[in-house]
Parts: sequence; C-alpha cells; structure tokens
Amino acid sequence: MKIGPYIFTSPVIAAPMAGVTDQPFRNLCRRLGAALTVSEMVTSDTKLWSSKKTQFRLNHRGEEAPRTVQIAGTDPLKMAEAAKMNVDLGAQIIDINMGCPAKKVCKTAAGSALLRDEPLVAAILRSVSEEVDVPVTLKIRTGWDRDSKNAIRIAKIAEDCGIQALAIHGRTRNDFFNGEAEYETIAAVKASVGIPIIANGDIDSPEKALHVLKATGADAVMIGRAAQGRPWIFREIAHYLKTMEHLPPPTIHETKNILLEHLFALYAFYGEPRAVRLARKHVGWYLSGLPDANTFRTRFNLLESGKAQTDAIIQFMDPIEKKLDPIIEPLAA
Repeated sequence: MKIGPYIFTSPVIAAPMAGVTDQPFRNLCRRLGAALTVSEMVTSDTKLWSSKKTQFRLNHRGEEAPRTVQIAGTDPLKMAEAAKMNVDLGAQIIDINMGCPAKKVCKTAAGSALLRDEPLVAAILRSVSEEVDVPVTLKIRTGWDRDSKNAIRIAKIAEDCGIQALAIHGRTRNDFFNGEAEYETIAAVKASVGIPIIANGDIDSPEKALHVLKATGADAVMIGRAAQGRPWIFREIAHYLKTMEHLPPPTIHETKNILLEHLFALYAFYGEPRAVRLARKHVGWYLSGLPDANTFRTRFNLLESGKAQTDAIIQFMDPIEKKLDPIIEPLAA
C-alpha cells in the first residue's frame, strides 16, 4: 500500500484510540509489527492546545516515520490551521476523524456526526488537503445509522478532494461498537474509488484479518481494541498474511518483558504520577486471562509508585512464568 511517498510492505495498521494510542503505545506497536500507527485524536481548536493532555498528544519526538496525527473538528479553516501546525510540529501524515461515535464529540457535530453533512465534509477535506503538503487521510464509519449509509458518497468526495487513503469502520455511528462489523459496505467503497482503502472493525486474529481482506478487497486492515494488552497482534497478523503460518504466541516471560517495557516508557513520557494512573488500565488488559489476574489487579490499582508497580508485576508473573512457560532443554554439548 502507498500513501503519498510512503510505501508499506505490511498491510497492518494500528487504529487511533483516545486514551490508548499515545506515544509509548505507538512506539511499542511499531516495534511489534504495525506498519503505521495513528495518534490519539487532537482537537482543531488550537486555543485548547495548552492543556497538558493535548501537549502530550502533540509530542512526536523520536517516533519512527511516517508520523501520523489525527485531527477532529467542524470548521474547515480551523481544521486546515490545525493540520498545518501539526505538520510544523513534525506530522508527516494528517488523518481526519469523521468516525468517532462518542457522544461528547458528536454533540459538537464533529466525528461521525459530520457524515450527515456531505457539503461540510467536502469543505473540510478540501481545506485541509490544500493547506498542507503532506498526505491527508480520512477515517469514517459506514454512515450515521443503518437507514442512511453514505460511505460510498463520502469516499467519492474524499477522492475528489485529494484524500490519499480512507479507513472505514464497518459500523454506523448509531451502532457504536454493538453487534458485529459488516464488511459489504467496505467492499462496495473499494469497488467505487481508486484510493487505498483500510478495513477496520472486529479484526482480532490473523484468520479474521485474511477474511476481511478477501471479503472487502481492502489494501490494509486496521486493528484497534484487539491490540489493547496484546500489541504483538500486529506481528502475528503480518506474519500470517505473508506466510500463511502462525507465529507461536508470546511466552509469559516475553509478555512480562513487553509489559514492563510499556510501563517504563509510560513513566519516562508522562512522569511518574500521571503514568502510574494510566498504567492501571494497560496492566488489566495485559493480564486478562491469567490465573488470579482480577485479584491482583485490585491490589495493583492501589499502588502509587512506578517501582511498586513494576515490583508487583514481577512478583505476580514470575511464578506463572515458571509454571506455564515451556521448558527449553539446553543444547547438547
């Protein structure tokens, strides 16, 4: 797949997720096989950029290229200004959010609420594309509700406005994350336009990724919730699509090391007090399914320092590692 000057040899992309795909998580996903990662959504209202949360979201120092920043808003001129300022800060691809179903976003007519106003969609896309000299991409849903699916019309507008790739979540806004994603609309969009199409929604295994690529004809898949606590899913899918063979799952030892790597990156990026709070949800995702994980998580959520957190992880996971990890016999002399 090609987006502007960037050519991707793997068709596996990490979806933008508010509160999840911060810089530490993006770097980890890239190391573990994601061809591209997309930042958390940044508001186009630059007057709000002084907040600490937005300052962290605008920080892309040290990230592997291409650095993709997602912006959201409803005013074409403000969206263009926000895009240009992000490029000045190091963004190499600008992604426009017209897919977020959150009520607080949609009530401002942003996110997937924009799908109800096709002329405004065109104005925003054209304004941003003309303002910056980097590729601009778009993320949408299949429509506002099941009675008004308009993804094909939006895709044609996007292509006409210079958008260079389109990611589609296979649900309407009113579906939120309920039920199963449908891929027929993504297939219809792919057949209607010439720009790269990225399929998103319920892709949680190598087999599902292959099924979705075949069913839609999409150029790539985008993984969101399935990567929470499982960032190695990107290498698993990429390897399977290339070889039709499964990678072995990570051992408990490797899982522990990846989790600790993630925690240390959080502490370094945010500072300890903020990172300690953010670490709690990630630890819950990583340890899901392990013996006594719920009991451990209750205790873990009371810890107030990075050292206490990492010590607790080691003390919890070391006995499980000894019990569950395969024994590797030493090579004969």
